Amino acid sequence: MKYCTILLLTILASCSIGQNPDINLLKQINLNRDKSLDGTFKFITQSDPDLIISVPLGYLATGWILRDSTITHNGMYLLGTFIFNGILTTGIKDIIKRPRPFETYTFIDKVVGAGGYSMPSGHTSSAFALATSLSIVHPRWYVIAPSFIWAGAVGYSRLHLGVHYPGDVLAGAALGAGSALLCNYINKKIFAHNKH
Repeated sequence: MKYCTILLLTILASCSIGQNPDINLLKQINLNRDKSLDGTFKFITQSDPDLIISVPLGYLATGWILRDSTITHNGMYLLGTFIFNGILTTGIKDIIKRPRPFETYTFIDKVVGAGGYSMPSGHTSSAFALATSLSIVHPRWYVIAPSFIWAGAVGYSRLHLGVHYPGDVLAGAALGAGSALLCNYINKKIFAHNKH
């Protein structure tokens, strides 16, 4: 319950950030970016949907092939987190209905296509859900550090490419991490219950 409260407060704080600081920071990042890195950040952004699907399915396939219940269980947790986080992110977007920055401010340079509402960032949310859940499954620095560096790069890419406000990215990171923590809590309760 503590994680839900922290998650809710972070999202509300992100929503209450004044529009001016949010657009001013985005303007600094987007309009002063090194355009030679556009391709790199497009690649980072596009890696998000591929990884959030392939990593859980990879675990499930490996667990099935090796007949390893722990790997299969971890795959189910990762997949459950991805589905829960996606439903939550979509629901919050539909409640807040914040337009994309390039729709409101024509000077923002939109580098990639983006549809739907802006708050929270779905790419950032799913990236942090994956990074957090992987870190829970494998609590080793060589998993945690690359996972969160990648998730942070996905979040930053959304600003660089002009498709989200900083508040959207902050809310997405909190939502993704919170989803993974909540799913882990529920998973432990179910797993402990099934053992009895």
